[in-house]
Amino acid sequence: MTIVISLDNPPPPRQHAFMRLNGWELLYLVAFLVALLFVFFDDSLGTAERAGGIALISGCVTAYVRLGRRAVGVGYRSWEGRTYVVLLLVLFTPVAAICPPTRFVLFALCAQCFMMIPKNQAKVAVIIFNVAPALEFLFVPPPREELVVFLGVTILVLTFAMTFGPWIVDIVGQSRERASLIQELEIRRAEVATLSAERGALAERERLAGEIHDTLAQGFTSIIMLLQQPEARRIELAVQTARENLAEARTLITALSPAPLSGATLEEALGRITSQFGEELAVSTAFEVRGDFRATSTKVEVVLLRAAQEALANVRKHARSRAVAVTLEYTPEATRLTVRDDGTGFDPSTAEGYGLRGMRARIEQVGGTLTLTGPPSGGTLLEAAIPADQPGGPAPSDHSDPPAKEHHRAASDDR
Repeated sequence: MTIVISLDNPPPPRQHAFMRLNGWELLYLVAFLVALLFVFFDDSLGTAERAGGIALISGCVTAYVRLGRRAVGVGYRSWEGRTYVVLLLVLFTPVAAICPPTRFVLFALCAQCFMMIPKNQAKVAVIIFNVAPALEFLFVPPPREELVVFLGVTILVLTFAMTFGPWIVDIVGQSRERASLIQELEIRRAEVATLSAERGALAERERLAGEIHDTLAQGFTSIIMLLQQPEARRIELAVQTARENLAEARTLITALSPAPLSGATLEEALGRITSQFGEELAVSTAFEVRGDFRATSTKVEVVLLRAAQEALANVRKHARSRAVAVTLEYTPEATRLTVRDDGTGFDPSTAEGYGLRGMRARIEQVGGTLTLTGPPSGGTLLEAAIPADQPGGPAPSDHSDPPAKEHHRAASDDR
């Protein structure tokens, strides 16, 4: 099965909370509109002062739309942000001087400074915003009450801005770092998912290759050898092998358990393939079960069956033996499968072929070991041992185990 993920039309990225300006812009709009109302309804202002104040506040709004709004989203290194702050200083300071109630807009303007220019520069800009209107006092000394109000508002705004401005800047900076880390993690997770899918596909191909090698390929080899001498008995065996190959093919397609185990125990399947091997090659074969029967998982049974099939296939192709013995032994420590032949043996320096490599990999996957030796008496001895406590295997049950099998010879054929 192939899974294809299309990225031609990926979902739009979710905007981070620190990048949303709706709330800030609503604050700016309300502040500037209220400032316009203060200027418009201030009876102490003349017509020229009122018109000038309205024009200056409108200029602040225009500067934000043209420069400030773009500067908020691109960080602290844009010329738009610095230009906007300078324009605010030039435009708003006269308004605050001629109409003191408009100074409450500084709560919004100070926040803008920290959002558009570096933190230290923003602190300087905030101080200038709050102190600049006092330049008027150099020319026109204010009444004591007005001076006290001015100092109180200035101290309040400066304290608020110097406390919350840097704090908000630090939170936004950390949020940006975390957003970057999250994006990087998502990219890495996608890469890991891709690699996992590729690894899974490769493992599945290797598994199928091993299944085909252990079943269909060996079956076709047997059919070819049987048909090279077209006797009635050999033709019958070839037809039987072809039917079993067809069953194996259907099993692979439907992902069922291996055909030799379908409806049979491991002992019965091993005895059958051993007996069939002897009939095909006209050699003496023996299958024996030793020890007390112990239930094993289907995975372990499949591994042992495939190991026996591969061992017999190697005997057929290379050993030129006259006798083969297959033994399945249950010990307290492990389940052991041994295949012994009296053939030509093997050269330890020769590299293992695909079949032996696949067999060793299968056995090691279930925690077992595979040894291949040449006994002094000649021939080859293959032993596969899988620990009794192999993970995934069913625990022994005193109520479900069949009777023990001691030294039971399941099949023997001397020809």
